[in-house]
Amino acid sequence: MTETQYFTQSPEQTLTALETSSEGLSTTQVATRLEQNGKNQLTEKKRKGLVIRFLEQFKDFMIIVLLVAAMIAGFLAHEWPDAFIILAVVILNAVFGVFQEAKAEQAIDALKEMATPDAHVRRNGQIVKIKSEDLVVGDIVLLEAGDIVPADLRLIESAALKIEESALTGESVPVDKQIGVLTDAESGIGDRTNMAFMNSNVTYGRGLGVVTAIGMQTEVGRIAGMLNQADETTTPLQMNLSQLGKTLTIMILIIAAIVFVVGYLRHAQSPINMLLTAISLAVAAIPEGLPAIVTIILALGTQKMVKRKALVRKLPAVETLGSTDIIASDKTGTLTMNQMTVEKIFTNNQLQDASAALPADNLTLKIMNLANDTKITEEGQMIGDPTETALVAYGQLKDFNLQQTLTDLPRVAEVPFDSERKLMSTIHQQADGQFLMTTKGAPDELFKRVSHYIDQNGEIQVFDETEKDFLLQTNHNLAKQALRVLALAYRILPEKPTTVDESLEESLVFAGLVGMIDPERPEAKQAVTDAHSAGIRTLMITGDHRDTAEAIALRLGIIKDDEHADAAVITGAELDQLDDQQFADQVEQYAVYARVAPEHKVRIVKAWQKHGKVVAMTGDGVNDAPALKSADIGIGMGITGTEVSKGASDMVLADDNFSTIVVAVKEGRKVFANIQKSIQYLLSANLGEVLTLFMMTILGWQILQPVHILWINLVTDTFPAIALGVEPTEPGIMDQKPRGRKSNFFSGGVFQAIIYQGLLEGGITLAVYALAITYPVHQASGLAHADALTMAYATLGLIQLFHAFNVKSVHQSIFTVGLFRNKSFNWAVLASFVLLAATIMVPGLNGLFHVSHLDLYQWGIVIAASFLLIVIVEIVKFFQRKSAAARG
Repeated sequence: MTETQYFTQSPEQTLTALETSSEGLSTTQVATRLEQNGKNQLTEKKRKGLVIRFLEQFKDFMIIVLLVAAMIAGFLAHEWPDAFIILAVVILNAVFGVFQEAKAEQAIDALKEMATPDAHVRRNGQIVKIKSEDLVVGDIVLLEAGDIVPADLRLIESAALKIEESALTGESVPVDKQIGVLTDAESGIGDRTNMAFMNSNVTYGRGLGVVTAIGMQTEVGRIAGMLNQADETTTPLQMNLSQLGKTLTIMILIIAAIVFVVGYLRHAQSPINMLLTAISLAVAAIPEGLPAIVTIILALGTQKMVKRKALVRKLPAVETLGSTDIIASDKTGTLTMNQMTVEKIFTNNQLQDASAALPADNLTLKIMNLANDTKITEEGQMIGDPTETALVAYGQLKDFNLQQTLTDLPRVAEVPFDSERKLMSTIHQQADGQFLMTTKGAPDELFKRVSHYIDQNGEIQVFDETEKDFLLQTNHNLAKQALRVLALAYRILPEKPTTVDESLEESLVFAGLVGMIDPERPEAKQAVTDAHSAGIRTLMITGDHRDTAEAIALRLGIIKDDEHADAAVITGAELDQLDDQQFADQVEQYAVYARVAPEHKVRIVKAWQKHGKVVAMTGDGVNDAPALKSADIGIGMGITGTEVSKGASDMVLADDNFSTIVVAVKEGRKVFANIQKSIQYLLSANLGEVLTLFMMTILGWQILQPVHILWINLVTDTFPAIALGVEPTEPGIMDQKPRGRKSNFFSGGVFQAIIYQGLLEGGITLAVYALAITYPVHQASGLAHADALTMAYATLGLIQLFHAFNVKSVHQSIFTVGLFRNKSFNWAVLASFVLLAATIMVPGLNGLFHVSHLDLYQWGIVIAASFLLIVIVEIVKFFQRKSAAARG
């Protein structure tokens, strides 16, 4: 809102306050104001340079530790392959982060592109055409149908002016504009009927307005400012990875330090060798491939979602969807069709559904098509006011031939719509020489001019108080259903009137009522129900009036049809009466927000976030952009959405289908579950490696070399971990409650599984080494150690591959989730086994990897020991399920 509330001033007061007149500004005044206030343009905050963005990607604690480990591994341990692999992963991750950040900065650009290139203004008493960026406060702007409003204006003239403001206010129908003074200083944007706002569209009539605000001072400019100030939200995935990285690296550094100190005190090796051992352990423990694997799993998730018509602009959004608690949805174009449609028709004094049979020669049908300014192109496209095109579309459904009717009954005169009297009339010449006048408009205004009506038998009767009360009640009942109601009437004129004005609109014969609505999408109600079943609450946010919003919410099931329904609805004006703390305390009460402004939407999102909820916000208008950016996940509309809303979104629905969101939530939950499986797999495997190295050091055994750990990590961590990312969705995933913001990758028993499974992996590997060194196949000490080390190496690698089958589900048996459903996974495990076995079995490679050739007996021990992990984990899972069932 500008500092001066011009909508509360008369046109004369506004012109005086802005030091201008209806003749426009002088050239000198324009030059002075341009110098003082600048161009009529939107500005943006200074963006960071490419180098700064790149360097900021290295602020993460885990990344810093990885870089330090890479330098130590390279310069001190001379393990350059380890160092290069770690560096490659870190740099690739940074490049990808910069790329995603650059893509996310398009919202302001889209707002700037929406600016109108030209405006017709009156300066020095003359009408001139100028670039809209050269407008100044006080300029007099001319508007007509088809124009885009170039700045915020106080209207000083209006001739049947209608402006479509849905992108700014969310209201689904064009607003009738007038020039009268508004007395309510708290009127929201949608109620300021004497104002025109930048970037809205003139759909009907003409007008004249004085510029009250330009550039960043306009309502659209305020939205741009909110976008500039909006903080980038940290997704649950990013928070979890950051927390995980810090925890892991601290634990790893502590363990590495313990190994170094213990080994040094025992004089097991020289200090430099113990340092290299500690580094080997750190390399084994740090899941350096985790960022890349998570990125790949998210990317695979985006590909799946593209097939489901959900286009993800920011990778973490895939997983964030899965943790969503609240979907705050814009109504117009998201939950509804954004297309006015006839739903009820009252004709021959009885109400019926629009789908009911209606003869093409029905008088009510004829009037709604004749008292109409819709134009139909040669291609059959309808151009005009959405309300009027809805009436023509309904006529086409009932086989009404508008073109033929206009040929038979040509329009010869009209009384244009006026926002004061709320009526319009057209006059048509009949074949008998008389003239038919058709009238449509607001029921309460039209009833004042009616003298007769058509009864159920098609007979004309006198319009008495009983009939008037009946029709007023019918109109009230339709309005309560959120229908926009128009009344239709006619009059036969014996001759063409010499004076065509509103005085003709008297002694009318009432023909009927028509109730229209921007209907809910057919799939939206089921989507709301599905979301509720998944523990997700749907909110509706709209610029429409309270009654309309409540009725649509009842139809969709967002609020229940009971005596408390009204309490679930709050308007923007009522919201303004609450401070942030009061609103946060009461926010759970409200399910519907009506007549809201952009800042209200941001408040709604932030109030729920204060409760620890993960909020998804859907929208398609300019007014949705700040909230889309503030939400944990912003969901834009691909078809009806503005470029501004799409630019501020994390995800765009290609089909504008609300039910696609529920599908995307399911995919998001699957992605999180699969990332969790990959993390469980990686960390339990790394814990097994750490335990093996730690205990071998403590016991003074021959330790696995860095090349062994590097190769195991490369072939067993990468392929199976990625393949786990495309595991099918587990049954019942949408029957679970949302994880919420407090959950993490260790939730749901995963942490306990990592610990005991990692200990098992390390323990079994150590047992195989102990068995091999105690009962060697070869008696020579060197050969015995070489065989034992090789068997430990093979077991540590193979046991991880067997373990990959365990983590297909945290609690379910591998036989329940299916051993062979995921073909990618099976191929990944097979490929990893071949690469692991090749280092032992292929001549030349075993020398390179410092391992010996194993015979069938030794391979049998390795395979049996590795498979033992599956048996043990299956037994543990069985008792876990029994315990969970007993707890109910």
